[in-house]
Amino acid sequence: MHEHTVRVRIGTGIVEGFTRDGVNRWRSIPYARPPVGPLRFRAPRPPEPWPGVRHCHAFAHCAPQQRRYTLTGIGRYQPMSEDCLTLNVVAPRDAAERDDAPLPVMVFVHGGAYMLGSSATPVYDGAALARRGCIYVSVNYRLGALGCLELSSLAAPDTPIESNLFLRDLVMALQWIRDNIGAFGGDPGNVTVFGESAGAHAVATLLGVPAADGLFHRVISESPAAGMVRSQDTAAHIAERFAGILGARRADAARTLMRAPVPQLVDALDELIDHGSRELLGAFVCGPSYGDEMLPVDPLEAMRHGRAHPVPMIVGTNAEEARLFTRFLRLLPTTEPKIEALLSAAGQEVRDRITAAYPDYPSASARIRLSGDFAFSSAAWQLAEAHSAHAPTYLYRYDYAPRTLHWSGLGATHATELLAVFDLYRTRLGAMLTAAGDRWSAIRVSKDIQRRWRSFSATGAPGEHWPAYDARDRAVMVFDRRSRVEFDPDPRRRTAWEGFSLAR
Repeated sequence: MHEHTVRVRIGTGIVEGFTRDGVNRWRSIPYARPPVGPLRFRAPRPPEPWPGVRHCHAFAHCAPQQRRYTLTGIGRYQPMSEDCLTLNVVAPRDAAERDDAPLPVMVFVHGGAYMLGSSATPVYDGAALARRGCIYVSVNYRLGALGCLELSSLAAPDTPIESNLFLRDLVMALQWIRDNIGAFGGDPGNVTVFGESAGAHAVATLLGVPAADGLFHRVISESPAAGMVRSQDTAAHIAERFAGILGARRADAARTLMRAPVPQLVDALDELIDHGSRELLGAFVCGPSYGDEMLPVDPLEAMRHGRAHPVPMIVGTNAEEARLFTRFLRLLPTTEPKIEALLSAAGQEVRDRITAAYPDYPSASARIRLSGDFAFSSAAWQLAEAHSAHAPTYLYRYDYAPRTLHWSGLGATHATELLAVFDLYRTRLGAMLTAAGDRWSAIRVSKDIQRRWRSFSATGAPGEHWPAYDARDRAVMVFDRRSRVEFDPDPRRRTAWEGFSLAR
C-alpha cells in the first residue's frame, strides 16, 4: 500500500509519485517525446511540458519485444508500445529536504541482448540501493528493430532513419538527469551509470560516445557482452538482410520500415537472429555501430588510445556465465558442434590456441567455461586492459552461489550477481534460494557488494582491499563466501582470446 503521495516540480511540469517502504518512487517519467508516427527511427526529442500534475504511480509501457519477455509477475505482463522512453526514480524519503550535500545518482541500464527487457522488471526495483544513500534511476530505451538494429543505411531522401538510436536515447536520459535530478535530491555532478549484460555493454559503450561527455562520472559494467559492436558496412549488410525478411526492395525499404506494424518488426528480428546464429555472420545483429557522430570509433579502440571518457570503471563477470544459456535464451555456443563452428571460422591456429586454454575440452564443464569466456569474460578482460591505462579500473569475478543454485546446475551463472546488488536475498525469493542454510553468507556477500558499489558511486573507489587493475598485477576481486583478491587468476584463458573477433 502507498503511504502517501509526493510531488516534485521538474522542467516539464509537476510529477506525483508515492512513498512506500521508506522511499519515494516515481514511475514512467517521460524523458523524451514518444518516438511514434513520423518520429519512428528518429533521434529522440526533448519531452513536451504538461499542464497540471502528471501521475507517475505506475509503470507504463516497455519497448516492443516478444510478449513472453514482459512477464512482471504470475500471469501479469507489462504492456508494450513504441511510446516507451521513460525512466523511474527512487529516492530516500527525506532526500529532497536534506540540508547537507546532494546524493550520488546511480543510473541502471537493463540488459536483454538489446532486444528484450524493461526497467519495470521487479529485480531492478532499486529501493535497497536508495535506502543506502543514493538517488536510483532506471531507464527504458528503444530495443530490437526499433532502436538497437542499425538500419540507417536504408534511409531515403524523404524518409530519414537515424543511427544508434538507443545510444541517443540513453544520452537524452542522462541529459534529463543532469537537468532534473537535483529536484529529487540528487547530485548531477556525481552520476554513476551501471548495467548488466547488454546493459553493461551499453554503459561501457557510452565511454566512447562524445555526446555523453560530462553526463556521467563513473561506470559499473556487470558481465558486458562480447561481439555486440559492428562497423557501418557490417550493419548495412545486416540491414539489407532485415529488409529482405520484411519483403522490401532496397528502393522502398525505408517506407516499408515506417509502415510496418510493430509485431511484424519484432518477428522479423527473431528470424534475422536465427539466421545469424546459424550462419555466424559476425557480431550479434543488435547493438551499437561505429563510424557515425554518435560513436566515431569502436569503443574498445577509443579506450586503448585514450580517446574514451577517462572516468573510473568497475567491470567483471560471473564464474559460470554460460550455464544460464544451456536452459534459457540459447544464444551461446555451448555444444561441441557450435563451438567448433565458431572457432573454425576464426582459423585453425586460433581454434587450437583457444581450446588449449581449456585442458579438459570438450568436456561439458570446459565447454561452459569456453562459451562464457567467449561471450562475456573476454569482453571484461579487454575492457580492463584498455581502460586501466587511462583511468582507474577495478576488475571482479563473482563466484558466489547458494547451494540451491549449485544443485540446480546453474551455479554463479549470468545475472546472479544482481541478486546481491539489488539485495534480493532479503526477499521471499531470496529466502527460497537460501533455504539450504545459506542465508547469512548470501547477506554477507550482498552487503559487501552494495557497500562497494555505493562507495564507488560516491568516491570513484570501491573501498579498501580492492587494488586497481593494471597490466603488471591484474588484480581481481573474487566475491564468494570468503571474498579475496587474486592476481591474474586465469592467464591462459585471458590471453587465448586476445585479438579474437568474428566481425568481418
